[in-house]
Amino acid sequence: MKQEALTDYDFWKNYWLSKVGLAFPIPVNYPFTHELKQTIQAHQTKNLLEIGGFPGYYSVWANKELGVQSTLLDFVILPEIVDDLKKANQLNADIELWEKDLFSSEEKGFDSFDLVISNGLIEHFPDTEEILAKHIQYLKKGGQLFVSLPNFRGLNGWFQRQFDPENYAKHHIPCMDIDFLRAQCEKLSLSNISVSYTGGFMLWLENEKQQPFWVKFLKKTCWLPLKIFFKLIPIQTKAFAPYILIQAEK
Repeated sequence: MKQEALTDYDFWKNYWLSKVGLAFPIPVNYPFTHELKQTIQAHQTKNLLEIGGFPGYYSVWANKELGVQSTLLDFVILPEIVDDLKKANQLNADIELWEKDLFSSEEKGFDSFDLVISNGLIEHFPDTEEILAKHIQYLKKGGQLFVSLPNFRGLNGWFQRQFDPENYAKHHIPCMDIDFLRAQCEKLSLSNISVSYTGGFMLWLENEKQQPFWVKFLKKTCWLPLKIFFKLIPIQTKAFAPYILIQAEK
């Protein structure tokens, strides 16, 4: 049964239209590219599907850097922005674009990808098992699942809840737990499951420019000493890590 997302088409279209500077050269330290490169090289990945990843940073990066055939699937895709991103990264190869509802009955692409990835998607749905299953249906047997999501059950989540409650409400907070996510992967019969807090330390607010000075000051006051601490002592904890990373095999 199709579940109701915590966001809709208009939310995402307006979200992307409100953003500036979406097209830029993807830096070498872009989040998760190190881990993705290890996965792609270890499993000799030939093709990947990036779900909910508009404008396609990982699709463009994997094609440009590793020659992986990339497909981008999202509910809202603005092709001109994808083209701008490709130009910014000097990529001439095609990125296949699938603008569709992940919960549609269309079976195009099922069981056909070596790697399926998403970043910041599954937490927008209340049924975590179902949204993960929608990822897995596109994987070949032996294919790799690579899913990241924010961790709002620590300090960064406190900032979101206090100063951007509208954005916070768009996220399914109960799924942001590594034991819960591991259990969902096990229920879906995945193997070689790894679920971990990651990203060192980070604080962000989607609407930071609209925040009063004292909120920006408070955020910076918290951010600077903790950023230095976790740079010197690179541990990952539920209280401070900005992300959760799921890796598993079908």
